Amino acid sequence: MPDLFFENQLRAEGYSTIAGIDEAGRGPLAGPVSAAAVVLPKNYTHSVLNDSKQLSEKNREVLYEEITSDKRIRWASAMVDAEKIDEINILQATYLAMRLSFEQLKPRPKIALIDGKPVKHFPGKHRALVKGDSLSLSIAAASIIAKVERDRLMIAYDKQYPGYGFARHKGYGTEIHLAALMELGPCPIHRRSFAPVALAEAAGK
Repeated sequence: MPDLFFENQLRAEGYSTIAGIDEAGRGPLAGPVSAAAVVLPKNYTHSVLNDSKQLSEKNREVLYEEITSDKRIRWASAMVDAEKIDEINILQATYLAMRLSFEQLKPRPKIALIDGKPVKHFPGKHRALVKGDSLSLSIAAASIIAKVERDRLMIAYDKQYPGYGFARHKGYGTEIHLAALMELGPCPIHRRSFAPVALAEAAGK
């Protein structure tokens, strides 16, 4: 289970405020990539909070409400849409969402713990932590916010663009999604730089 070991290491180095940052939605064929930044209080503990991928949708929703309503916790989120993903590529779009979420925190945290690899052009000091969402409570909290906000948006898109099953698969390349994509062609939120979408668009011409 994640804890504050890495946050406390940074505090021992003299960093007073630490943001945990994570993303959701790098892999889907449709919809935005989402990121969140979270600053937890110094002695924060939680018996359930974990990497969003290890939790059920119901538990993620409960934790989201708990985290975002806790007055001791500072947080921010950001999304980068499919059009921008196609323009700058998914890796750069992910970095952009992470930077945007961090920049929204006022005052700016002294340093960030980021899940995965170092982020180019990050607007502050940061440390990358591989599998950070299962090690750091701050990153785990960020993973919950990024995932829930993106999932909620994809459920809304399911009503706007019916037939693709966005409420079920959230834009990931499931068999149902791929079949609908070939039958209906891409819709405005599909990532046209992703191969299955490009193939479906070419097949429809």
